Amino acid sequence: MIPFSPPRIDQKIIDEVTDTLKSGWITTGPKTKRFEKALTAYCGNKATLCLNSATAGLEIMLRWFGVKEGDEVIVPAYTYCATANVVIHCGAKPVFVDIGDDFNISVSEIKKAITPNTKVIMPVDIAGLPCDMDSINALVNEPEIKKMFQPQTEVQKLMGRILVLSDAAHSVGGAYHHKKVGSLTDVSVLSFHAVKNLTTAEGGAICLNLPEPFDNDRVYQDLCIKTLHGQNKDALAKLQPGNWRYDIVEAGYKMNMTDIMASIGLVELERYETETLPRRKHIFSMYDQLLAPFNRVILPLYQSDDRCSSFHLYPLRIKGINEQQRDAIIAEIFKQQVSVNVHFIPVPMMSFYKQLGYNINNYPNTYRMYASEISLPVFYDLNDELIKQVAGAVVSAISKVLGTANE
Repeated sequence: MIPFSPPRIDQKIIDEVTDTLKSGWITTGPKTKRFEKALTAYCGNKATLCLNSATAGLEIMLRWFGVKEGDEVIVPAYTYCATANVVIHCGAKPVFVDIGDDFNISVSEIKKAITPNTKVIMPVDIAGLPCDMDSINALVNEPEIKKMFQPQTEVQKLMGRILVLSDAAHSVGGAYHHKKVGSLTDVSVLSFHAVKNLTTAEGGAICLNLPEPFDNDRVYQDLCIKTLHGQNKDALAKLQPGNWRYDIVEAGYKMNMTDIMASIGLVELERYETETLPRRKHIFSMYDQLLAPFNRVILPLYQSDDRCSSFHLYPLRIKGINEQQRDAIIAEIFKQQVSVNVHFIPVPMMSFYKQLGYNINNYPNTYRMYASEISLPVFYDLNDELIKQVAGAVVSAISKVLGTANE
């Protein structure tokens, strides 16, 4: 069976993790701090905090901004549940909006959804393709939109407008107008989960890029406290001679990244531009070449004049099919020993959110895109022969279910 997205675990990774284990420092320590600085240099943002998940990063930024009951946060209907769940955790209301044909949130739909209760917009870079951040950044700065904003905390007053919190879980290494993801808006949150391009097994990072008058380094320090139980010194700081005494200054959370996780990330980041991204781009290019002759398939957008994906997911679409036909095609692909997936079942289709009153019929393009989408395997060790095998299985499955891979 060809797997969908196994991590790349080679001797370099093993050696770095072993070095960490032998060092005796396995929780948050020097390697986590090194990884944070390396990510800041790579992404071009102002400060970076590594945590145990991207979900933790999204939630702590909502809480830092003061999001609470009665507030609204705009999110795309087409995303993983984590994007919306963190809004629920804060007691606020997720306001879902529809997407465009690139799978990303529609800026025109965002504008329609803004109310005086809107505190945050959370665009999601689906499959690794950055959202239209210039338009979103311009939107929150429009005079009539800023006038609608009703700040209720000191942080919100300092911002003076809706916060743009980018869910960049898929898109580390992606670029928009030649700027790296992480530096495109106020705050971006990366994911290093096991299936991501750049993994730390689990893990995530907050890329701070807040405008003046915010001091990003000060915000970083505040977030370090919030994500470690509200403790004003971490274990590394307390290790200094005579520096054992600490205080709890707030009821914080337990969200820190460990040096074991960071050691994997350091190796992965070092070779990301030279090995990981070129390999994934090659896989995308081969899929394009092999599948383009069949006019039943719609190739994904992953590169344009102003945007470049991180090549995280290859979201193939099949023209003119319904959800049941798509599921039948997936079943046939699996019969040929090829693992595929769907990204994502829209959040309004999930039981918890349906019970809250959300209805997928209100997001027609989201459903249309979902019903025809199949994500193909993309991972470092997927060689050319295996890529051909995947493409062949896809074409064969389409032909079996629909009668032909051409209209």
